[in-house]
Amino acid sequence: MRLRTGWLAAMLVLGLVGRAQADPPRQEQEGVDAREGQPSPLAVEGVRIERRDGRDRVVVRLSGAAAFRVSRQQDGPERMEIRGARLARGVRRAMPGPAGSVIRSVRVRQEGNLTVVEVRRRGGTTGTAMRQGSRIVWLFGTPTGGRPATRTVAREEVIDPDSEDSPEVAAFLSDVPLQVRGSRGRRRYSGRRIDLDFKDADIHNILRLLAEVGGVNVVAGDDVEGSVTIRMRNVPWDQALSVILQAKGLGMIRRNNMVRVAPLSTLEKERESAIAKIKQERELEPLETRLVPVSYAQASELSPRVQELLTSRGSVSVDERTNVMIVRDIARSLDDIEELVRTLDTQTPQVLIEGRIVEATSQYSRDVGIQWGGDVTMSSANGNPTGLVFPSNVGVNGGASDRNTPTGGLSPFTRNITGTPNFAVNLPAITGTGQGGALGVTLGSVGGNVNLNVRLSAAEANGVVRIISSPRILTLDNHEAHIAQGTLIPYSQVSAQGVNTAFQEAKLELTVRPHVTSDGSVAMHVKITRDEPDFNRTSSRGDPTILKREAETDLLIPDGNTAVIGGIYTRNTGHNVDQVPFFGDIPLLGVLFQRRRVRDDRNELLIFLTPRIVNRAEALPE
Repeated sequence: MRLRTGWLAAMLVLGLVGRAQADPPRQEQEGVDAREGQPSPLAVEGVRIERRDGRDRVVVRLSGAAAFRVSRQQDGPERMEIRGARLARGVRRAMPGPAGSVIRSVRVRQEGNLTVVEVRRRGGTTGTAMRQGSRIVWLFGTPTGGRPATRTVAREEVIDPDSEDSPEVAAFLSDVPLQVRGSRGRRRYSGRRIDLDFKDADIHNILRLLAEVGGVNVVAGDDVEGSVTIRMRNVPWDQALSVILQAKGLGMIRRNNMVRVAPLSTLEKERESAIAKIKQERELEPLETRLVPVSYAQASELSPRVQELLTSRGSVSVDERTNVMIVRDIARSLDDIEELVRTLDTQTPQVLIEGRIVEATSQYSRDVGIQWGGDVTMSSANGNPTGLVFPSNVGVNGGASDRNTPTGGLSPFTRNITGTPNFAVNLPAITGTGQGGALGVTLGSVGGNVNLNVRLSAAEANGVVRIISSPRILTLDNHEAHIAQGTLIPYSQVSAQGVNTAFQEAKLELTVRPHVTSDGSVAMHVKITRDEPDFNRTSSRGDPTILKREAETDLLIPDGNTAVIGGIYTRNTGHNVDQVPFFGDIPLLGVLFQRRRVRDDRNELLIFLTPRIVNRAEALPE
C-alpha cells in the first residue's frame, strides 16, 4: 500500500470512515456474545497430554484468556485453578499418562466457579505453566546433567499486563494497565509491511488506518490529539504504530486484538493508582497464625529463610521445645512459607563409608657360603723332617679364624667345637636357630701332619604376608567423621629436666567428609593413614621406627560402588658376592672362594573405598 499526500490521503481516510459506517462493527472482542451483547462465560474446551521437545506437557484449551494459579498440596498432586471457567461438554475428566512419561495421571473437575486440573507426576520433575493466547501450557521435565531440580516456592506479584501476545508466567492475571516498555530488550515486529506518506494528518485517522491494516480494535481517548507527518517505506504496521506513539508521547495497552492508546502520563497515573490499590488491599488483608512444624532441621536455622518471605506486617517466632515455627502473616505469604519449609526440611542423607587397606608382602632370600682350611706340619717331632739344615721344620695352616668363626660340625671328638679351625677361606652364610643349615668335614692324617677342615653353610627364606584392614564409619551429609585404632609406643626423651618418657602414635585412621549429590553419588574428602612400628629397625636406644602409609584425596563415587583411591608398589632386589681376590674369579674353582647372597622383597599396598547411602529412599526420593 502506498499513500500520497494531499487529497489522495484524505480520500483514503474518508473511504475507510465510510466503510466503517456501512459495515456494523465486528464483535471480535474476547468474551462477548454477538447475539446478545452480553459477556459469554469462559469455558474449558479440552485438556490433553502431549510430548514436545523432549518434555511432557498438559495443554488446557480455553475459549478465551483466563487467570490461573498453580499450587502444590502436601503429599499430593500439582493443582491448577482456573478462575471463572466452566467445563464444556465432552471434556475428558481423567486421563492416564502415556508410557515413559513423567506425568502419571491428569484429573479435571469443577469446584464452584473454578475449574481444577490436578496432575500427578513422578518425583524429581519440574513443572512450569504459561499462557499462550487462549491456551495454558503446563510443562514438565526431568532435570538433566546431574543438576539439582530447581523449584519456585514463592513468586512476587508483578503488575504487568499482556502488552503483546506472548507466554505469561503462571499467576492470576492483573487488569492494571501499563505502557509498552522497551527496556526489557529489543521488541520483535511481525506485522504486515506497509508504506506510509502523510503530512499534517490527524492522529485519530492514522490510528484508524493502522487498525484497519492490522485487523485490531483501537480505542483512543479525548486526550489523544495532534497531527502527524511521517514517511515510511516497507515497515511492519505494528512497528509504525509504536514509532508514531513514541513520537507523540503516547503509550498503548494491548490485550489480544484490543489496543488502547493514551498519553504516557495518564497510563503512569493509572499504574500508580493500581499499585496503591493493591498495596492498600494487602494492608487490609486479615492476618492468620499458623504453626509450621520442622522435623529434620532446626527451626531456628530455618527462621532467617522464612523472614525473607514475610510481609511488613508478618512475624515469626520459634518454640525450641517442640521445634515449631509460629508464623503470623497474610494467607498468601503463609502458603509460600509452608512450601519453603517442606522443600528445605528433608531428611539428611546418612553415608556409611567403608575403607579397605590391603597390603601384600613377599620376601625371598638365599645365602650360600663356604669355609675351608687346614694345616701341614713337617718336623722331626712328627717323624717327617724336611731333611734340610734350614728349614728343618715347616708348618703351614690357615689363618682366617677368630672367636666369631662358626666351627660347629668340624670335629666329632671335641663336641662339634674346634678351637682353632685354621680356615684359609672364611665366608660362611648366616645360619642358626631357624636359619639354614651347615655341614662340617674334617680330614686328617694319622700323625696329624696334614689336616683339612671344610664347612658348607646355606640359608634360604621365602615368605608371603597379607594384611587387610577395614575401617567403617557412619556419618551425616556434610559432616566430618573420624575413626582410629592403634597403639602408643613409649620412647625416652633427654632434656635439661632429665629423661622423660613420651609416646608416639602408630595407628590406623580414617577421616572423611562426604557430600551426597542430587543424583545419588557421594563426593568426599578422605584421608586414610596406616602407621605401624618396625622392630627390625630400631634406634640406638632400641626404640622402633614407624612405617607410615597415608593417602589423602577428593573423589566422586556413585552410591554403592567401590573405587581404588590409591596404591603403592615397591620391589627391592639385591645380589651380593663376597670372595677372595683373584681366586674368586677363577672359573668353576672360584665358587670355593665365594659367598653368594640373593634377596628379593616385594610390597604392594592398595586402598579401596565404598560409600553407601543408608537412607537413600527417604533422603533422595525418586
